[in-house]
Amino acid sequence: MEAEQQASKPTPETEPVEPRGTRRRRHGHRTGLYLWAFALVALVVLVVALALANTRQVELNWLFGSGDASLVWIILATAILGWLLGIATSVVFRLRTRRRRPS
Repeated sequence: MEAEQQASKPTPETEPVEPRGTRRRRHGHRTGLYLWAFALVALVVLVVALALANTRQVELNWLFGSGDASLVWIILATAILGWLLGIATSVVFRLRTRRRRPS
């Protein structure tokens, strides 16, 4: 009776084996993502440490006039401005170097 039940059950198919090259590409991509994440965290820590080490008030000389600001805010504002300019530059380059479809 048991032999009949086991014979009627379908045999489980084996999982297809992932080719070695595909697996290496997948793991290499994952390693690259971890490296980027580590670099980003290190950069954020560096900016925060730099800002905390420079908490004194400084005078800003503008084209028309001057003002006082904490060096922390100046560092953070320039870091954010640089980040946004980097994103904008990337978008412009991507749009200008994009392949155009023939009409």
